[in-house]
Amino acid sequence: MKKLLITTLLLISSTVAFAKDVTVTLEVPSMDCVTCPITVEKALERVRGVKQVEVTFKNKLAVVTFDDKVTNPDALAQATKNAGYPSLVKC
Repeated sequence: MKKLLITTLLLISSTVAFAKDVTVTLEVPSMDCVTCPITVEKALERVRGVKQVEVTFKNKLAVVTFDDKVTNPDALAQATKNAGYPSLVKC
């Protein structure tokens, strides 16, 4: 029983160790008013795996930090598109 518990704990901790946070910048050119970033931010925060979001109206950018094992840049762009603000991953 003790070996099973130790093995289970090792498996759980090893999957967490391989996940890493990634930061990506999205261009959101369709934001045309100062309240638009609120909608974009909320849409991105609802994506599972997102850890932090910063949206700026002046630069029309969204900087998103997320767990790369849970989501990806395409899902983030899709979330902004679904909210009415299509975006592109900035290289």
